[in-house]
Amino acid sequence: MTAASTSNSKVLQLIQQCAHRLRSNTSVDYDPILAAIGNAQIVMIGEASHGSHEFYFHRAELTKRLIQEKGFTIVACEADWPPAYRVNRWIKGLSSATNIRDANDALKEFTRFPSWMWRNTVVLDFITWLRKYNEDLGQQKKKIGFFGIDLYSLQASREEVLKYLEKNESSLVAEARKNYGCFERYSDEQEYGYCAATKLSSGCEKEAIEVLKKMLEHHAKNISKGKTNDSNSDESFYAMENAKIVREAEKYYRHMFEGGEITWNIRDTHMCDCLQDLLTHNGPDTKAIIWAHNSHIGDARETDSRRARQVNIGQLIRERFGIGNTFNIGFTTYTGTVTAADNWDMDPDFKRIRPSLSESVEFLLHEALTKDSTMRNDGQYFLLFRSNNSSINLSKELHNELHKKRLERAYWCYLSSTY
Repeated sequence: MTAASTSNSKVLQLIQQCAHRLRSNTSVDYDPILAAIGNAQIVMIGEASHGSHEFYFHRAELTKRLIQEKGFTIVACEADWPPAYRVNRWIKGLSSATNIRDANDALKEFTRFPSWMWRNTVVLDFITWLRKYNEDLGQQKKKIGFFGIDLYSLQASREEVLKYLEKNESSLVAEARKNYGCFERYSDEQEYGYCAATKLSSGCEKEAIEVLKKMLEHHAKNISKGKTNDSNSDESFYAMENAKIVREAEKYYRHMFEGGEITWNIRDTHMCDCLQDLLTHNGPDTKAIIWAHNSHIGDARETDSRRARQVNIGQLIRERFGIGNTFNIGFTTYTGTVTAADNWDMDPDFKRIRPSLSESVEFLLHEALTKDSTMRNDGQYFLLFRSNNSSINLSKELHNELHKKRLERAYWCYLSSTY
């Protein structure tokens, strides 16, 4: 052992005692996680990067078991609403998806950088599995849905609202087109945010709110007609959420340059609100799985984010639903490779992640699990720190040791300089 790890011999031993193996071809390895989840309504599964195969693979396999064994019917992703809804239509075999040829075609509208977040082989295989699973359910059971809960799709969502109104509520088209026309003078969302924040233009906040009001009224009318479970109501709900996205994205891009309210909070609060809308729309017993980066699905109150007055999905979900009704799963690594780019909108490449910082959690895990002859050196393990199942024994001592403040590196998905 190194000098650094010798000074941490106690925590290294605890990690070795509590670690569970996680093999890529042995589904039974997930059993302790499924048991710890218990009857939680919401399970959040993270990733340390937006481009590492192992994180995506285990997340998809865990999700399959949650669907099969615990009745989860919603997969809500850190993804844009319109392209994800195209996938949702395809995996459910809806009449509106008859022009979608296959899984590749279903994913084709994920074009915003970094597109590899969703257009990759793991997601391709997973949605293919979802379609087959839904087909095997038959007509009487609730189909599994795939949704994006992010807010970046201002332009695409605006177009989807207008497209829906043209087909279903022609009396609202002219007014909506006039209001949304406010955005057409800007080349992109960043230009809009800059002009609105610096008062070079009056912005489009009022116009976005006006359309949203009409869409909320329209959807409420559909609900009152008892159409909550048919395709008409689903499409109405889809359009209403797009109108919400336009309103929230307008606020997000305006505050990006204006300052004041933290844009991170606008985004994560929206994602949490969107999930709640999905749960409400699909019924009181609906259970959801969230796929997002660790920084979103962890609890912000346990990190330096709290000092920056940032909230995140993990915190908000726990506050709204109760910690016993939720479960958080994060992934991390000591080193490895990631699909990433050197700058925004550049082509992806394979990058090697720098080894973790000395004395960090990743460093301790690496020291304990790969450098001791008693541990199998395949490098994939997991630890349980909390459980919704009282019969599972957890190590409070290990929890306290790893809960100490430690310096951690940050790496995301696209800027190699942040590794």
